[in-house]
Amino acid sequence: MSDALEKAEQAAREAETNTAAVQLATMAMELAKLAAQQQAQAPAPTCQHDHKPRRSAGEWLGIACAVCVGGVGVAFASLALAILGGVAAIVVLVLRDMWRDMRKGR
Repeated sequence: MSDALEKAEQAAREAETNTAAVQLATMAMELAKLAAQQQAQAPAPTCQHDHKPRRSAGEWLGIACAVCVGGVGVAFASLALAILGGVAAIVVLVLRDMWRDMRKGR
């Protein structure tokens, strides 16, 4: 853009004797200045879409605690199922032995 300004100023100096040429050069310089100002004042483009808010550190800490508590709950539930299975197996074996004893007549 500065090349255009320099050329316009050069033309204005050369055309000092001719008033019409001076007026044209002056107008060209003014137009170049306005164009430079408009380019400098052009606003930066803004996003047109909505960004999702990012999670804060407190939210991540809450999620981590919930996962830990859930993991401990699953571990206790698995342990309870294992104990229940073992107790059920013992009860079935005892009942089977009692049934055999009753069938033999003891």
